[in-house]
Amino acid sequence: MKTLICACTLLFCTLATAWTQAGPQTQQIPDVSGVWTGTWSAYDPAQPAVPPKEQCKSLTARVTKTESAYQATFEGDCGRPYKYNITMEGRTAGKTVLFKGSADLGPQDGGVYDWIGRATDKEFVGFYTNAYYTGVFVLTRSK
Repeated sequence: MKTLICACTLLFCTLATAWTQAGPQTQQIPDVSGVWTGTWSAYDPAQPAVPPKEQCKSLTARVTKTESAYQATFEGDCGRPYKYNITMEGRTAGKTVLFKGSADLGPQDGGVYDWIGRATDKEFVGFYTNAYYTGVFVLTRSK
C-alpha cells in the first residue's frame, strides 16, 4: 500500500511540474484581415513547363473575419474589371490560416470554382479549378 501511495504521489508531482513548466497552451490566431495585392494566372497542369495562359494585371483582396468564416472581396482587371464577394472557410494551423471554398462566379466568368489556399501574416496564396480553368493566385500585404 505504501508503494502505491508513493507511486501516486510521484506521478502527481511529475505531472504538476510538467504542467507548470509547459505554461498555458493558448495559440494566437493569425490576423489575415486586411488588404492584399498580387496576381493570378491560369495554366494547364498537364503541361507544367508551358507558361501560364493568362497573367492578369492586378488582383486585390479585402479580407475580414466574421464569427464563423472569412469574407473576401476580390477585384481587379483582366481584360475587363471584375469584383467578387466570397465566403471562405478557414481553420488555424500553427501561424497559418488554411482556407477552402466554392463560389459560382456566373456563366460569363466560368461558373463554379473550387479552391484551397493558405495565409500567413505576410503571404496569401491559393490554387483554384473549375470546368475550364486551373490556376494560382499569389498575394502579399498591401503597403
